[in-house]
Amino acid sequence: MNELFEPLVLHVEDNADDEMLVKRAFRTGVPANTLIVARDGREADRYLFEGVMLSGLVEHRLPDLVLLDLKLPIMGGLEILEKIRSTDQTREIPVVVLTSSDEQRDVARCYRLGVNSYVPKPVDFDKFIETVRRIGAYWLETNRTPNNRGAYADRAG
Repeated sequence: MNELFEPLVLHVEDNADDEMLVKRAFRTGVPANTLIVARDGREADRYLFEGVMLSGLVEHRLPDLVLLDLKLPIMGGLEILEKIRSTDQTREIPVVVLTSSDEQRDVARCYRLGVNSYVPKPVDFDKFIETVRRIGAYWLETNRTPNNRGAYADRAG
């Protein structure tokens, strides 16, 4: 499968170690996908709303899933989440917050803004990898959205 037919995941993360762990988990235990990374909130904003390309993609398209850290430079994760949910073209994209914050106020604010899932990053390496694999498998293989309508799981089978 090539990137035009695989589900597209936008990972918004400024921590290089966490970025590499997510890449590893997606390579080894998640259905075929194309993973692109925005390293700050502004880069994610430019990709989603201005069509600025990331990670050498050959064609711009909206992601099938956004993995979003909250603590980002330039533009924070909450600001990106709010913009995603307030814009018709991006409103239905599943957004999973994957963050080191386990503060109740962050959880509550994310759900008020319309996040689909809030997952604290496990500190343990193996648990982190397994958590990301489960997120990917659920959102890319099991879950259906108005935009993917099960196309990726059907192609894989």
